[in-house]
Amino acid sequence: MNATTPSWYDVVDGTWPAAAYSRHGVWTVRQGQGGGSRVSATTVADTDARITPQDIAEAEAAMQDLGQPLLFMVRKGETELDRQLQDRGYQIKDPVTVYACPTSQLTDVPVPPVTVLLVWEPLAIMREIWASGGINDARLAVMHRAAGPKVGFLGRHRDKPAGVAFAAIHQGVAMVHAVEILAHQRRAGMGRWIMRAAAFWAAQNGAHTISVVCTEQNSGANALYASLGMQTVGQYHYRHLPNGA
Repeated sequence: MNATTPSWYDVVDGTWPAAAYSRHGVWTVRQGQGGGSRVSATTVADTDARITPQDIAEAEAAMQDLGQPLLFMVRKGETELDRQLQDRGYQIKDPVTVYACPTSQLTDVPVPPVTVLLVWEPLAIMREIWASGGINDARLAVMHRAAGPKVGFLGRHRDKPAGVAFAAIHQGVAMVHAVEILAHQRRAGMGRWIMRAAAFWAAQNGAHTISVVCTEQNSGANALYASLGMQTVGQYHYRHLPNGA
């Protein structure tokens, strides 16, 4: 966005952290403990390194030692790594876009009273809504690991629970995760109100930027973030072996 733009990948790690990180040669290996791809994928730590087949084998061995599936995150510009993984039979999984904008961009419209409640720790109904979208206890554990300011959002529509989300702040950037709207409460603008509520919370807690990550296949969410004027600031995808190794 400018010369002080953060590393969006660092923001992801800071707001949705793995259980542990370890360095193996040119790699950062994440221990996810069942918390999903973002906290389990291996990434290049030494961006100046020329990746070799031996390097990839070292990463594979480290992931196997953890009992995790072989999963790499390929970030923008890592075309040689992408090619090598493809040659080894790895397939693309879940292309992701990172969106961001200044918090002030989403605080121009006040959130109607009791439309979005700020709650931490999560209430039972929040856990139920997350569970309905596949966000299990292992992913809730990721939220609890976030070290910076953090909060949960409970959206309400027609006096009923409608949706949930989580946000945390890393180095002045708030990132929203785990947005889940109940199926029968969709198309009521709840996602928009949650993002605006997140922006107000972020500004009150010293964040100058609000961001979110979204898979390419989630067309509705991508349309929402674009309609809010959020800009694409980063992209990545995963590579995994289709046989489940």
